[in-house]
Amino acid sequence: MEHEDPRNGESPHRSSKKSKFSSNYIPESEIRDEFSHHQPRVARINNGSFGSCPGSVLAAQRRWQLQFLRQPDAFYFNTLRNGITASRMIIKDLINADHVDEVSLVDNATTAAAIVLQQIGHSFAEGKFKNSDTVLMLHCAFQAVKKSIQAYVTRAGGSVVEVRLPFPVNSEEEIISEFKKSITEGKSNGRKIRLAIIDHITSMPSVVIPVKELVRVCREEGIDQVFVDAAHAIGSLKVDVKEIGADFYVSNLHKWFFCPPSVAFLHCKKANASSDVHHPVVSHEYGNGLPIESSWIGTRDYSSQLVIPAVLEFVNRFEGGIEGIMERNHEQVVKMGKMLAESWGTNLGSPPEMCTAMIMVGLPSRLCLNSEEDASRLRSYLRDCHEVEVPIFYQVPKDGEDGVRDNDGCITGYVRISHQVYNTLDDYEKLRDAINQIVKDGKTCKMLCIE
Repeated sequence: MEHEDPRNGESPHRSSKKSKFSSNYIPESEIRDEFSHHQPRVARINNGSFGSCPGSVLAAQRRWQLQFLRQPDAFYFNTLRNGITASRMIIKDLINADHVDEVSLVDNATTAAAIVLQQIGHSFAEGKFKNSDTVLMLHCAFQAVKKSIQAYVTRAGGSVVEVRLPFPVNSEEEIISEFKKSITEGKSNGRKIRLAIIDHITSMPSVVIPVKELVRVCREEGIDQVFVDAAHAIGSLKVDVKEIGADFYVSNLHKWFFCPPSVAFLHCKKANASSDVHHPVVSHEYGNGLPIESSWIGTRDYSSQLVIPAVLEFVNRFEGGIEGIMERNHEQVVKMGKMLAESWGTNLGSPPEMCTAMIMVGLPSRLCLNSEEDASRLRSYLRDCHEVEVPIFYQVPKDGEDGVRDNDGCITGYVRISHQVYNTLDDYEKLRDAINQIVKDGKTCKMLCIE
């Protein structure tokens, strides 16, 4: 199809055509103004963790908040439901859903995981599933998802099979192969896999997963339901829920789509939007369908759900809208990743076509990053001593495998860099120079002192 995104699992090859978007549609001065609330001088190359919200959207949020505070009753009875429905309509069109009733707005991907896993847990607890049945997930799934499985599934008698994914990764085929092996394990001894949880973009390490192909494999293997945890997806790659074909698909809107924290959409296929799927916070809308349940979970601030039209106005100030932003972010993060890898004499954690606006870059082995504690110490040192904010990933060496090497030894640490519209070359040069200075000074992670 003309508009299919290869990172939905169609093709490992990106177009070699030069971007049709220029970078001068919105002046740099306006971008700086929109993000002038960011702390000055900090190289903020970690958009993937908390996202970023422009000033114009924050102003819209404040207007919604004041409208509620001025006359809460009129806001509740006359405004709130229609405002949330308007936001859901925008998301419905962005993700190519069949109907707005398939789209719910929730706080974040963690809430969506609770919604999906709650109904699975109930099926185990009520005897609909056998205790030998299982849930399949990636070993690098977000920790909150793992905790939700523990809370809802394993305590109700279900079991879990984890797919061990390779990293660094060289191709989608490596991921598909490991996924199929784990399905065989999950179905052993007559067990049934009741749910497969697949990340669209893993968090740490960050890699784009071929979700469409994996969903297809799940259907062929008779797996009951598929939940795609796409916390980082919308705003960083094209999302087409009909192409992907999962039963449930969630993505945060505050990470890469410029919403204030926190808001996410959960897409449920019409066939799965049943009475068994409920918001974990029960209010008086219980039983009226998940979109309505989610639109009122008691008195709280709903403004982050209401500003989505303002976000659309913001992204449309850029040439190409959100698609242009996504393309430029991808191009720039690959460029910056290659610059860092060349300077440090290391590697990228995945091919460029398997990343979006985040990419993993190997750290020099001379840093001797040998534990999670070392990774945490280096991250704190970069933040406090160099004003660089970037996540650090510790790659546990596999038994009997030497792993990827630079000229001095085995690479066991990676940075996950992000690129968003506010980032500049200086941000990445600041990180580059900080790491090079540590190496030049002959320091290792254990030797770093934070004043």
